[in-house]
Amino acid sequence: MSYEHIRVETRGAVGLVTLDRPEAMNALCDGLLREVSAAVRAFAADDGVGAVVLTGGDEVFAAGADIKEMQGRPFVDLFLGDFPNSHQEVWVTLEQCRKPVIAAVAGYALGGGCELAMACDFILAAETAKFGQPEVKIGALPGAGGTQRLTRLVGKSKAMEMCLTGRLMDAAEAERVGLVSRVLPVERLLDEALAVAGRIAELSRPAVFMAKEAVKVADETTLQEGLRFERRLFEAAFATADCAEGMAAFAGKRKPAFRNR
Repeated sequence: MSYEHIRVETRGAVGLVTLDRPEAMNALCDGLLREVSAAVRAFAADDGVGAVVLTGGDEVFAAGADIKEMQGRPFVDLFLGDFPNSHQEVWVTLEQCRKPVIAAVAGYALGGGCELAMACDFILAAETAKFGQPEVKIGALPGAGGTQRLTRLVGKSKAMEMCLTGRLMDAAEAERVGLVSRVLPVERLLDEALAVAGRIAELSRPAVFMAKEAVKVADETTLQEGLRFERRLFEAAFATADCAEGMAAFAGKRKPAFRNR
């Protein structure tokens, strides 16, 4: 498939998706979001890919939604039309992707850009990264998870302040409050994201899928239900050939040869 707004490539067992609208600071137009969704779905279906990295390059991740595309749309068109559905497609794709998706964020990740990064499984940030939900400054509010995912990640007080004032959060603060996993020099960001994704891709795919699913459930259920879910997956892992191989390799002091079975 050819793409207009993104670049797609495979690095070993890692799929790499790069937002590529530099003239618009990677603003999330409808076409770009459709292409990201298509690329992630393609990698999800590719047995040779074990993890995905989503980035915007060294200068900017995504400065937000494409306001020119949304401007002037009446409520009834947004409510009944295809526009919101096409924009929701990418969030659903990221939510349902069983393979880990890592956001590598440098520069601005604002509005929809911040929401896109938060929809990934975790974020690695460059020292230049700045996160924010500034929609209130144009008389709107986050509409793709900004009020929900941000609150779950950083807590009510931080999320409320950011959504009500539009204040930006730098990379150091983002790491401190748990929005991002790690902060790296910008020149190391993509290499480290690819390396982390590569290490994940080398592991047992059933174990990775189970671990990802269990962590996601923690956000959506009670502690006791989550512990019960985790326990069932833990027990199920013992039915896989990879778990037997991993334990045998550990006991034999050798590297495991996982077959994703």
